[in-house]
Amino acid sequence: MTDSPADSNVYRHAGFIAFLTARLVAVFATQVQAVVVAWQVYDLTRAPMALAYVGLAQFLPMLVLLLPAGDLIDRFSRKPILAASWAAGTVCSALLWWLAGHGAAGVDGIYAVLVLFGCSRAFSAPALSSLLPQIVPRGQLAQAVAANGMIMRMATIGGPFLGGVLYAVGGARLAYAVCMACFALGTLLLARVAVDHAAPIGPALGSMFQRFGAGIRFIRSRPIILGTISLDLFAVLLGGVVALLPIYAQEVLHVGPQGLGALRSAMAIGEVGAGLYLSMRPFDHRVGRTMFAAVAVFGLANLVFSLSTVFALSFAALMVAGAADMVSVYIRGALVQFSTPDEMRGRVNAVNMLFIGSSNELGEFRAGTSAAWVGAVPAAVLGGLCTLGVVGLWARLFPTLRRVDKFEEAA
Repeated sequence: MTDSPADSNVYRHAGFIAFLTARLVAVFATQVQAVVVAWQVYDLTRAPMALAYVGLAQFLPMLVLLLPAGDLIDRFSRKPILAASWAAGTVCSALLWWLAGHGAAGVDGIYAVLVLFGCSRAFSAPALSSLLPQIVPRGQLAQAVAANGMIMRMATIGGPFLGGVLYAVGGARLAYAVCMACFALGTLLLARVAVDHAAPIGPALGSMFQRFGAGIRFIRSRPIILGTISLDLFAVLLGGVVALLPIYAQEVLHVGPQGLGALRSAMAIGEVGAGLYLSMRPFDHRVGRTMFAAVAVFGLANLVFSLSTVFALSFAALMVAGAADMVSVYIRGALVQFSTPDEMRGRVNAVNMLFIGSSNELGEFRAGTSAAWVGAVPAAVLGGLCTLGVVGLWARLFPTLRRVDKFEEAA
């Protein structure tokens, strides 16, 4: 059954609007917390390796909890799992608020809290992606993916900028108090989300290891899924510059915490602009080639940023990188959703989120380590070049992905 013209716009679904609102405040809290933790830790230690440990502390729990998270999300209702993970985020922000009064003595405690936060994200990230197809009909899924990505990027504009301002005005404790309130609000708003397109949950067959093994075999049998998620992993893992922004803000561009917040927001501004366009005019033609082109532009923009010593040029380069990343995220998200049956979304999205977490948190560890070894600027330049190399290699390794024309072909 198809949607009537009156219902063709995804924004007409009350459940989807409630979902976007809840996610907006939760991602807002995550972004504020990320910029404040990075600035606070570097301000207390002045050590690039300290930033590396910030990423590693959040990645390792995601790696350990990959198997149970994906299995639970496929076996039980996804909304309560998401609510519990956001409630855990509220607790983490409260603990960071308490530790902020301990100065350098609280850095080890911050790492411990980030481990707990990584545990909550191991469940929240795949639950979010798996819940979306249960809220909107399949015909509106691509538009919902674009709108969802745009809303998330809106939070990443205001979050880092406000995080820098809050840190400058009231210190870390004020920023963490705002994060705590936002996580709590997101948890409450989630109760208003209507799940109208959820398929019945079937009986669990075999052990948890056997069920997760079935998910891994499914991914390996689908070159479109495997190529899509692994391209994101290696492109951002090797080429991301977000972890180096505190160093660039202080030592290359010579701006304060407000400048750091602006740099963190620059990518999000580009992402929101591209996401707004895609949510209003989603495309469904030559999606494979477009995705590879977008990742290449992402690498080139990061390369420009790495060599820039002018704040305006650095800001513009990050905006371009953000817009290119949004196009890639839109295509990747839609391809994975169209390629995966509902009963396997939890396991597939858990692996996908692990890859995304690897590219982000483990990428922060890579960037921090490289900066400690060779310096921030050489590490960033090398990362941009590696991203371009990954694009060329993946285009040869996954020709099926490169030739995908329409999203429905991924099914």
